[in-house]
Amino acid sequence: MRHNEQLKEKVMESLSSVLPITVIVLIVSVTIAPLTPGTFVLFLFGAVMLVFGMGFFTLGVEMSMMPMGEGIGVQMSRSKRIGLSLAACFVLGMLITMAEPDLQVLAEQVPAIPNLTLILTVAIGVGLFLVVAELRMLLNIPLSYTLLFFYGLVFLLAILAPDRFIPVAFDSGGVTTGPITVPFIMALGIGMASIRSDKNSSSDSFGLIALCSIGPIFSVLLLGVFYQPDSAVYTSSPLAEVYTTRTAAKLFYQALPVYMKEVAVALVPILAMFILFQLVSGRFHRHQLLRIGTGLLYTYIGLVLFLTGVNVGFMPAGQVIGSTIAGSSRKWLLIPIGMVIGFFIVRAEPAVQVLTRQVEEISNGYITQRSIQTALSAGICLSVGLSMLRILTGLNILWILVPGYLIALVMTFFVPQIFTGIAFDSGGVASGPMTATFLLPLAMGACEAVGGDILTDAFGIVALVAMTPLCTIQLLGLVSRLKQQVEQKRLRARLDQIEDCIVYFET
Repeated sequence: MRHNEQLKEKVMESLSSVLPITVIVLIVSVTIAPLTPGTFVLFLFGAVMLVFGMGFFTLGVEMSMMPMGEGIGVQMSRSKRIGLSLAACFVLGMLITMAEPDLQVLAEQVPAIPNLTLILTVAIGVGLFLVVAELRMLLNIPLSYTLLFFYGLVFLLAILAPDRFIPVAFDSGGVTTGPITVPFIMALGIGMASIRSDKNSSSDSFGLIALCSIGPIFSVLLLGVFYQPDSAVYTSSPLAEVYTTRTAAKLFYQALPVYMKEVAVALVPILAMFILFQLVSGRFHRHQLLRIGTGLLYTYIGLVLFLTGVNVGFMPAGQVIGSTIAGSSRKWLLIPIGMVIGFFIVRAEPAVQVLTRQVEEISNGYITQRSIQTALSAGICLSVGLSMLRILTGLNILWILVPGYLIALVMTFFVPQIFTGIAFDSGGVASGPMTATFLLPLAMGACEAVGGDILTDAFGIVALVAMTPLCTIQLLGLVSRLKQQVEQKRLRARLDQIEDCIVYFET
């Protein structure tokens, strides 16, 4: 009964997240970008699946992925064998990344490189940088210095890599930190930091996703330097013709087994790893294991519903809206409409729900879910606007990424450390399935309509979505610090007044 109440609460939260983007698409479709009835029915069916999928997923993650990751993180931090702990980090990073469904999509985008080669390259990148993240925590190295060093290396590599490969490489950093990777790695960081009692322990529980997002960019750029691929293109599939609601339902029915298999393949390595961990450590009791098992089932159901909904229902709508607006005489409307969609769509990302809740819990309510969501929405709003501007003008992505990351990295030295960790984690979290299956098709449809190069102009939207929250959330941290300073000055002034009064009455 308790699970039913919790599930109902999560579904209602999901409804409030998905409803705004559904209303926006409805308004756009009856005004400047008409959708065919079939495409709109697919979108509505997809929205319903999203609501229930997010509800099951968020409850399942709380019940299973978070305690699993936290338990493994605590056990690894207590281990006196550092080498074994680092090796476990590397294997965990690889397994979780290879389990991420969005990685298969990335592999299909680069036909010049074999799928397995690209998948292993990305997985090795995440594994290595998860090791870097643990070493940083063990050696107590500030996150800002670590980020500055590795992003410096990334941009040096970007100079050597082929121009047409750079957007795909930067997109890989956002795509691979998806709904499976994020909750587990976040919980792992919390577990690693929980046994420490120093003042930076809560801050250091964030930042793992930030470093793991660099891993794929670094490794894919390195791969691009050696492979020198010339055919790194994405081939969009033609839109299905839907004339009746029965045809629409049939498309979802046909896609469901595909995503059931995909998510099962994704979760099996994590389950196997957890069983091995439990056999070795015996950390969890019987009732905890039952709860984790139920949570994994909810996670599975939620991801299947969510991925089916966004891929079958949202992708065609995004592509049609983008191509219709860009093909009209008022193509400049792409920018404001894209910004409005970006502002609301991030709230429908499943991993964002997990992040904002964890931030509020770790900070004891000091940093609220609402403030993080608002900062994220503002960031994604800006990034989608910049992406649409790139499509219309053909602006090179590095002209935005280099100054953007430079600003974000400089800000790390002026904001509280916890905000730096949250900001750079948010970049990976915000660029999830909703970005890949709605915003990317929107950009591709628009790019095709204006006759641009899809690889260089449309791709890169995931990279920009991953970049802008770094600045907006750190700006939130800067405002928070300034408020604290003003409050401290006010408090000191009052204390000085009280001391003056005491001195006056004593004399």
